[in-house]
Amino acid sequence: MPENGAVGVPPPPRHWAQHERLLMREVTKRLGRSLDPSVVISEMLHLLSELLGLNRGRVLLRDPDDGSIAIRYAYGLTAAEVARGRFAAGEGITGQVFASGVKAIVQDIDAEPAFLCRTVERACLPQETVAFIALPIDVAGRTLGVLGVHRLRRRDRALADDLQVLETMAILVGQLLELNRLVAERTTTLETENRELKRALERTTAVARAAGVVGESKALLAALAQIERVAGTDATVLLLGESGTGKELLARTLHLLSGRRDAPFVKLNCAAVPENLFESELFGHEKGAFTGATNARVGRFELAHRGTLFLDEVGELPIATQAKLLRVLQERVIERVGSARERAVDVRIVAATNRDLHALVSAGRFRLDLFYRLNVLPITLPPLRERPEDVRALARHFISQLNQTYQRNVALTAQAVDVLGRFPWPGNVRQLANVIERIVLLSDSPVIGANDVERVLVAEARVSIDPGGEPGVTDVQRAPRYGLVMEDDRSRIVAAIAQAGGNKTAAARALGMTLRQLDYRVRQLGIPVTRKPR
Repeated sequence: MPENGAVGVPPPPRHWAQHERLLMREVTKRLGRSLDPSVVISEMLHLLSELLGLNRGRVLLRDPDDGSIAIRYAYGLTAAEVARGRFAAGEGITGQVFASGVKAIVQDIDAEPAFLCRTVERACLPQETVAFIALPIDVAGRTLGVLGVHRLRRRDRALADDLQVLETMAILVGQLLELNRLVAERTTTLETENRELKRALERTTAVARAAGVVGESKALLAALAQIERVAGTDATVLLLGESGTGKELLARTLHLLSGRRDAPFVKLNCAAVPENLFESELFGHEKGAFTGATNARVGRFELAHRGTLFLDEVGELPIATQAKLLRVLQERVIERVGSARERAVDVRIVAATNRDLHALVSAGRFRLDLFYRLNVLPITLPPLRERPEDVRALARHFISQLNQTYQRNVALTAQAVDVLGRFPWPGNVRQLANVIERIVLLSDSPVIGANDVERVLVAEARVSIDPGGEPGVTDVQRAPRYGLVMEDDRSRIVAAIAQAGGNKTAAARALGMTLRQLDYRVRQLGIPVTRKPR
């Protein structure tokens, strides 16, 4: 007759080995499908009862609040019996196993005074000899809990065989619990790190927005995350990226996130300074240091003391100035032009360039030692074509700004924004801002549609006439690159550069261009530029 409350009847002797194999196979399958202890352990206890007749299985684990152990997983017990299954360390057979870490085999629960019958009342058990087996659940020398089962003495299966199976199950339970603890611990750590990173990124994004950076694309957020990570240091940062990607805005963001936020942020565009004035701009000069120096002047380094100095277009620095800048970076002192007195400066350098400094070093136009000094923490800003999802936010940002500036009330349709999103934007965010301003100023309607945007973008791309004499491509998706450079431009650019003695700033002024516009054409046409010795 089966034990009262047992789910199954123990199999005949010849089936024990087969059932053991089935038990192990089923437990392993469940472990492969799930690592949830409530699923795996409960099913394990079920199989021990069904296949081997080891009934009323329970796993007790330590309660962190009071140090007692209580039933966490069970099979064949009522809810009331589970609730009663709580023991102090050393209390009853279960408490003794937990306290000592040594298994206990009670051959007859009626003859064992330490067996309390607390969980299952004796009247609910078969009126024959009932045994109880309790094994510690150990991991790395620590007792996590206890695995306990009832077993009828009247069995044709060796007790040693049951113990072997139960010891294997106790090991599996321990490994499963430890694995879940490690996963939970790692998950908690990752969740904490993610929350901290999210808060940091939100703080960084808020500061970036305050500095004028707009967008939430992965590429932009990755650059902002790098900015946030290095902001707390005084290491030199080199911002790399195409013209118009917003390097100055990122430099301001870095400054605002740093401990120098309350000190000055000073900018110097190296491409806009005549070669003979670089030293004075950077280091200042004394009265009478040179013709026209009627007063002493503080240089950018002194202005940026305890703050940040942003050197934009640093690739345009003359070689002679590069050597002096290197000395300042190494020794943190400057000398004004016309003075032999050294002045200590505490300045963090943020440099930016759209040039390939490696190529400039190879060409002998940029010092390798200065490159190493500047290239401590390089951060690359993504071009707008790599974050097209930001075009919508940028367009609305610029529209809002322009509406306030020009006292207008215009808006872009969704189709118009889609057209903007398909354009390649070789001029990046700066080009987008200029195009939107043009669209707003030329619009006669408060609503700007796709056709209005396409007309401006086609003009922006300077579409030419195709060889067949028909109008060229008007589909913005296939429009040529921004600022198409004609071969006819070569002669006048070469002449202007020659007339200026290789000084591109002066040549750009003579051509009615900005320095960036001239640089773009020089690169596109492959025009060599060398300065004449003075």
